[in-house]
Amino acid sequence: MNQPINDTSSGPSSSDAPTGFVLPPIAQVPALWTFASLAIGLGGGLALALAAPQVLPTVLMVSEPIGDLWLRALQATIVPLVAALLFTGTVQVVATANAGALARRSLGMFFAVLGISAATALTLTPFLLTLMPIPGEAGAALRATLAAPPSGPLPGMVEYLRAIVPTNVIDAAANDRMLPMILFIAVFALASTRIEARQRAMLATFFAAIASAMLVVIGWVLAAAPLGVLALSLTVAGKTGSAAIGALAHYVLVVVLTGSAVLLIGYLVAMLLARLSPMAFARAMVPVQVFALSTQSSLASLPAMLGACSKLDVRPATSEFVMPLAVALFRATSPAMNLAVVVYVAKWYGVPLSPAMLVSGWIMAILVSLSSVSLPGTISFIASVGPIAIAMGVPVAPLALLVAVEVLPDLMRTLGNVTCDVAVTAVVDRQTRET
Repeated sequence: MNQPINDTSSGPSSSDAPTGFVLPPIAQVPALWTFASLAIGLGGGLALALAAPQVLPTVLMVSEPIGDLWLRALQATIVPLVAALLFTGTVQVVATANAGALARRSLGMFFAVLGISAATALTLTPFLLTLMPIPGEAGAALRATLAAPPSGPLPGMVEYLRAIVPTNVIDAAANDRMLPMILFIAVFALASTRIEARQRAMLATFFAAIASAMLVVIGWVLAAAPLGVLALSLTVAGKTGSAAIGALAHYVLVVVLTGSAVLLIGYLVAMLLARLSPMAFARAMVPVQVFALSTQSSLASLPAMLGACSKLDVRPATSEFVMPLAVALFRATSPAMNLAVVVYVAKWYGVPLSPAMLVSGWIMAILVSLSSVSLPGTISFIASVGPIAIAMGVPVAPLALLVAVEVLPDLMRTLGNVTCDVAVTAVVDRQTRET
């Protein structure tokens, strides 16, 4: 989808907004192709393990290097892509905040819901994993197959606070110290909004160009996803048997349940803050949710969401301003579901999560959710979950396999996003009426 990230044709505008950041043509493979590759790889690996075990070592000699190379290429894109997207996203948020009181009120609601979304994952996902533990045999088998370097010792609070401010941001990026690098980029982007207009435009264009080029690169890498996922899944199933299938099904269930909690939060926001009738809100959302499930796109659902706002008596002046802004900047389910993925992998690999790491994850989940909107689903998954995992010291290797089943959780992401978009718009309208 070649849409300007900062398209303001139906939303706030500002001379501070970065110019020229248009999504480049990105090579995309239908998600079902990747999912089909996963199914073929799991089925093929299982069949070889059961029917022709003597052939399996020869097949793995080919599949393991292919899967490893694809995984390495995927990991190489994370840091530069996220840094460039965060810079442009931060500049856009500042430009939006300068657009007036309604924009600032909208941003305040966005950040509040994103914070609650992230906190939901940090409490609900561990509870779900206690209630429904990862199958022991499956977890151990997958850990052995998708090997990851052991996590280092947990830092104390003093060391954690010292590490937030990097003495060398290049060294921080090179050593995957994601939170210090991200905070530095965010501060640098904020500072760029205070400099002379021409210099500001040059910086915005520079980072927009980096983001566009990196999106093309990651598009190329993900274009090979069917082959990479086929190789990885064949290797996993060949070594673990049917345990891999059960583990992936369990993962999807936990992440979808976490996203369902954010969907319910959308209803609570509509009832408690917008003071809407639960039945009226539910009835207005049905056609929106049906359309969202069929398209898996918040942007494509924009006309339906505006129609729901009209049914809920939200003033057009508010809905026509806030709703495009929400589609451009706000993904309510992203912090919760992205953190759920990372917490799941941490539990899977036995990585302890200290309070400092949880705080890092909470901050990262909110920041990266603002920098990965309007991106295709698979790219958004890697660009959003990868930095959170790195910041929390959690292995990123499993993401190369989990991205293949993202087509299922993505349905819940879209459903929760459109519901919260309408709910937040109704809240902002009520707040505006009362002031």
